[in-house]
Amino acid sequence: MIEARDTGAPQAASAERGRDFWPEEGGKPARRLPPPKVLFGAAGVLVAVVLAAVAAVVLTGGEEKRKPAPAALLPVAYTPDHEVEGMTRIAQRTTDPRPLGQGEVFGADAKSVTTGKYTFTLAGSDVSADCKAVTWGDRLHADLAAQGCTQVLRGSYVGSDKRYLGQFAVFNMKDVAGARQVLRAIDPQTKAGFVLPLNPKGAPAFGAGFSAAYAKAMGHYAVVTWVQRAGGGQPGSLNEVIEASLPVEKPADFVWGRIEMAGGKAR
Repeated sequence: MIEARDTGAPQAASAERGRDFWPEEGGKPARRLPPPKVLFGAAGVLVAVVLAAVAAVVLTGGEEKRKPAPAALLPVAYTPDHEVEGMTRIAQRTTDPRPLGQGEVFGADAKSVTTGKYTFTLAGSDVSADCKAVTWGDRLHADLAAQGCTQVLRGSYVGSDKRYLGQFAVFNMKDVAGARQVLRAIDPQTKAGFVLPLNPKGAPAFGAGFSAAYAKAMGHYAVVTWVQRAGGGQPGSLNEVIEASLPVEKPADFVWGRIEMAGGKAR
């Protein structure tokens, strides 16, 4: 296992950081912040990058003509944020009861997303009221049931140069404690399960190989951003995947509208 290193340089003091796992590089890369409303309140989060083996279990469909389900994949690098601030108004689903709509999360402003040099186009999206059907892992399934998961929305993104692929997912849980439990359950160290990637017809497949995921508890929603180089090749540095992940977070903007509807103020 390759140990992540922290050089102790001033730049390394930023809270929203991923640690570089290429020993020869030295220093840990900073995750660039998108507009404040996207990563609102992320300061102070302890960032950990975990190396995990890709699970070897393959889920298969039950019908002869049905295409096999995607492999049960885990990201190699994973960074959770359990304490996104400013979400008190939507900490409970009872104050935000309306189900999420596909157009609400993957609306016009989420069709093409850009941050820095990375631009992605939405290749497909779906909404499932069966949280078990779009995830894998018995332990994760048990947590989703116990914590009141009612929806999982997924979106598949393809980079403009087809070099990077992105996955966005949001779990609609009963409360913030449930959202935090999802973040713990999908930690690759637990091997308890993960969301299945959405692979629309005609888009490059998101599959095995190196990938990195960033997860947040945003009120009673658990949000996951997951990226990889097309084909699963290892990037030159962790900074590269961090920067590529930022535009794929764009659909999470729906939470600010939910806060306003619950009587709060979006920043």
